[in-house]
Amino acid sequence: MAVCLKRIQPTIFQRFFRTETVGGLVLLLFGIAALLLANSPLAETFERLWQIPITVTVVHHSLALTLHQWINDGLMAVFFLLVGLEIKRELLVGELASAKKAVLPIVCAIGGMIVPAAIYLMFNMGGFGSRGWGIPVATDIAFALGALALIAPDAPIGARVFLTALAIVDDMGAVLVIAIFYSHAIAWGSLAGAGAVLLILIGFNVARIRQLWPYLLAGIALWYFMHQSGVHATVAGVMLAFTIPTRTRINAAQFSRKTLDVADQFGRGETGDSLVVTSERQQEALFALKHASEGVTAPILRLETALHNFSAFVVMPLFVFANAGVAIRLSMQHANITLGVLAGLVIGKPLGIMAAAFLGVKSGIAKLPAAVGWASLLGYAWLAGIGFTLSLFIAMLAFDGTASVDAAKQGILAGSLLAGVAGAIILRAARDYRDGR
Repeated sequence: MAVCLKRIQPTIFQRFFRTETVGGLVLLLFGIAALLLANSPLAETFERLWQIPITVTVVHHSLALTLHQWINDGLMAVFFLLVGLEIKRELLVGELASAKKAVLPIVCAIGGMIVPAAIYLMFNMGGFGSRGWGIPVATDIAFALGALALIAPDAPIGARVFLTALAIVDDMGAVLVIAIFYSHAIAWGSLAGAGAVLLILIGFNVARIRQLWPYLLAGIALWYFMHQSGVHATVAGVMLAFTIPTRTRINAAQFSRKTLDVADQFGRGETGDSLVVTSERQQEALFALKHASEGVTAPILRLETALHNFSAFVVMPLFVFANAGVAIRLSMQHANITLGVLAGLVIGKPLGIMAAAFLGVKSGIAKLPAAVGWASLLGYAWLAGIGFTLSLFIAMLAFDGTASVDAAKQGILAGSLLAGVAGAIILRAARDYRDGR
């Protein structure tokens, strides 16, 4: 199992990096569009759009949510499913599989969550605004990697992997924050139903069921029970991800032997006109190769590949379009929330990451990635201050339905922009110093 995952890991990371880079640019365009509409004569119509009610009925059970809620609670569960799959893969064979490799991004992520939250609370201690302490703890992996590709396209692979691993650990922390601190009063009957479905999913895995459709059908039921329980429904996506099998029907050695046999069969099936359509034996060989490929590809990788583009180019843009629109107003009302978020992202993130990295490296439990110096690491730490998507998500959970949410959004937008600019300046200066310019 592990061999099959490791053999294709480099390709997965390269595809992941490219997808997140392009996805970051798409998110930027949708974010700008939402801002423009929210500050235009169409602002009221734009706001009413997201309040359109949509009811889904299955048998005798109905669920009525607004379009905004279906995006934030429903579609975002797909995003969290993908996050969960990425976390599981990283824990199995990625940068988090080896304790030596995992130490630096883990300690940096922890520092990059604790310090921003503490700085935010310095601005909002004791008041209503304290509910938003979780907003600056998150890193937007798509924007961070997209910014890195634009700012430092020649960045060493170790830097890209470090930033990706840090953001994924950060995602783990954000999921825990959402599940523990931003859930509503618990409906224990529905939570028990979710637990029963989770046990069924685990049973599928133990029974070595490799088809994805039973997991996805049960995952829908898990989402429904989680939604009804008061725990935020998107957590169901992560729970489902950790039940998706990593086992394969055949291993790498068996696949290699099978492909050699199939290639030989394909060659012997040549009819002389070089057209596969005229050779039944070649067609059979192709189907056999497809079957073998499906057998050696772990279900977790099949699902991750299937979801990646859908999440990057459908789910996330829709979420940003529905949530990034904020009327820009220069007002001191709720300024403590805006300043807390901004300071948390721009000051707290790099400070927490650098402090944790310094302590980890100096204590000997971690080491810097190859070809990455302290100056460059500071630039990457500032890029991690680009919160955006998950920060917006937590802001909606903390302040939804109040005027404070707009103040939080302004802090997120301003803080993410300033963090990206600061990261660009530091990385450019580090590159010029390295090149002797």
